[in-house]
Parts: sequence; C-alpha cells; structure tokens
Amino acid sequence: MGPAGLERIDLGEVPYEVALADMTRWVTERKEGRAGDRLFLLTHPAVITYTARTLAGQLPDPRSPITLFEVDRGGHATYHGPGQLIGHLVVNVRDLGPRGLVRRVEQALINALGSLGFEAVRRDTPRGSESLVGVWTPDHRKIASIGMRISGSVTSHGFALNIAPDLDVYSTFMSCALPDVRMTSLAELAEESGLPTPTETQVRDAVSAALATELTAARTHS
Repeated sequence: MGPAGLERIDLGEVPYEVALADMTRWVTERKEGRAGDRLFLLTHPAVITYTARTLAGQLPDPRSPITLFEVDRGGHATYHGPGQLIGHLVVNVRDLGPRGLVRRVEQALINALGSLGFEAVRRDTPRGSESLVGVWTPDHRKIASIGMRISGSVTSHGFALNIAPDLDVYSTFMSCALPDVRMTSLAELAEESGLPTPTETQVRDAVSAALATELTAARTHS
C-alpha cells in the first residue's frame, strides 16, 4: 500500500482484451467494497484503442496489422504497445471529481518524470479545441496520454507513458485527434540530454510513488 492507501499491483504483458475483462472485475470489486483503491501497472501487445467519438479518418488503414479496439473511456485513438508503461487506475473519486482526478494524474506523472531527471508539463486546452489532457515536454511533444472512465464514482482505464516504444507507429494514425501532435519517449529525451534511459522498474517505482502522494494530498484537502 502507498501512503494514500493506493495498492500497487505489478503485472507483466497482458493482452488488451484480457485487461478489459479484468478491469470490469476490478471496478466491481471497488464498487462493492471488496477492494480498495488500486493501481495496476502493466504492458500490452501492440494495439490501437479508440472511442465512439473517433472519426474513421483518424484510424489506421484497415489493412494495418495492428489490432483495433473500441473502448468506453474518454479521449480518442491511442497506441498501446511494447516499451510503454500502462497504468489502469481503479479508485473511488467521490472526494475528487473527474476533473480533479485527471489533473492529479497529470501532476503525478509530471512529478514522476521530474524525479527521473526529465522536465514535463501539462497544457490547458483552448476553447473549442481538442483536449490537450496528458503530459508534455516543454517544447510540446507528448509523452503520456490519459483517458479514463467513471462509473458509480469508480474510475477505470488510466494512462500510457512512453518509455521506449517504436514511435513510428504514431505516423499510421492520428493520436488523440490532434493532427500535428508529435509523440516522444523517455528514450528519445534521454538520448537528446545525454542521460541514461530509465528502466521500466525505475519508471514504475517513480509513477506509483507520485500517484500515491497526489491522492494523499487530494484526500487531505477535499
């Protein structure tokens, strides 16, 4: 357990369809009080997830070898695959509100990256524009995507943080409905700055600690 009572559960590579079925169970357990707030850390085989709001023109060519899944979270099309850290966050947000939680997740990821030696920022979304929720470098490259769902005050889905994925895949579709977005990774940033790329274990430790701290602060000030 973290200081906020946030239980960290480390998993390996989980097929996306398996994770979706597990997520339904995790949410039910939280709603029924059979489990507390939990953060599931894992990876997925290559998959592009999208929502009902995603336009067909924002998805890859139908002949693409990457599997597509329509999901019930917020946001638009997002890539999951090797070299990413996926966090599925299953928490009760009664004291936070949906906007409050997303901002907490953004800040936690920013703090985690800072602890690893990488500067990151959040961005406000201009009125009438597509959402800029997520985590960005100061020069506006996106390193983490966030898309969540809330049902009965309990969240599901979460974030995808790029450690060292194949960034070429982002040229095959429109990530987050942002036509000019440039995705980056810790590996790319490390190469540019002369730093070592953090290991997945280091990233998992930093992210789970930062999220626990942010949720502690949220509960304390609610």
